[in-house]
Amino acid sequence: MLPITKKDIKIAMLGMVDGNGHPYSWSAMFNGYDKEEMASCPFPVIPDYLSKQPPGTFGIENAKVTHIWTDDPEDGKKVAKASLIPNIVSRPEDVIGEVDAVIVATDKGWEHVWRCRPFVEAGLPIFVDKPLADNIEDLRVFADWVKNGAEIMSSSSMRYCKEMMIYYGRTYEFGELRYICTTVPKTWERYGIHALEHVYPLLGPGFASVRNSGTYENNIIHLRHQSGCDVNIASVCDISGCGTMICGNRGSTIVKTQDSYGSFKRQLEVFVNYLRTGARPYPFDETVELMKIIIGGIMSRKNGGNEILLEDIVL
Repeated sequence: MLPITKKDIKIAMLGMVDGNGHPYSWSAMFNGYDKEEMASCPFPVIPDYLSKQPPGTFGIENAKVTHIWTDDPEDGKKVAKASLIPNIVSRPEDVIGEVDAVIVATDKGWEHVWRCRPFVEAGLPIFVDKPLADNIEDLRVFADWVKNGAEIMSSSSMRYCKEMMIYYGRTYEFGELRYICTTVPKTWERYGIHALEHVYPLLGPGFASVRNSGTYENNIIHLRHQSGCDVNIASVCDISGCGTMICGNRGSTIVKTQDSYGSFKRQLEVFVNYLRTGARPYPFDETVELMKIIIGGIMSRKNGGNEILLEDIVL
């Protein structure tokens, strides 16, 4: 199906789960928003960071969210009013034939196969919120779908933080990277990918193993990369404040990210560019490797902190 050559791309925003307000914020980045209605958003951080943006920053050229479906129908009504979405559907499948692409805006990896299946079968391009999958069986399904031509993209917005992007492919000042350390709140299953995708472009493919010596609430992750660099991630449920330390044999720095709006919007712009060009922004194999790290971290925690080799997680 890709590339999409028609002038205006219609996108459906699908799904809404506990703790995740992306249907509000992502739809607003496409469509703009109603300030009074958005004030009632149950995620106060969203109207806060939206209100700080100049009006001219809203909108993605020739693309709109035109349809919304949420697990709770009442949420769909609220999101539609706040984020100026003209059509509310009673079933997610109702958008087939009405839109050019869908966004599955939920962050529970174990749900994503069943949420995506109707649209894969219909041949619609899909953006899936992070993480794509948190178990090997579902990752195999996604890998098979993509191998057979499905147009699926998934990422964390943390890949697009402006404070970190300046170092992607340009860490020469630090010499050879030896150690990276970062933190992320909430659970490893749902938020670990934020930390992983934040640092992954610094090193690229080649993660060899993962060890998780923590608990479900406090995951302490140790990753080994074939370059010789070690990575630690603390995924702690109630942590406040995040930062990343990058250390090489000739220098180091600490990066703190603050622009949530900018990273989310850039992620959506990259998806629209994928729709327009058919060119992936990075190989799907990278997404598979990242999901193997998530899965390996879960396996390690369940097995008393044993080191899990990624090569042993076979699709």
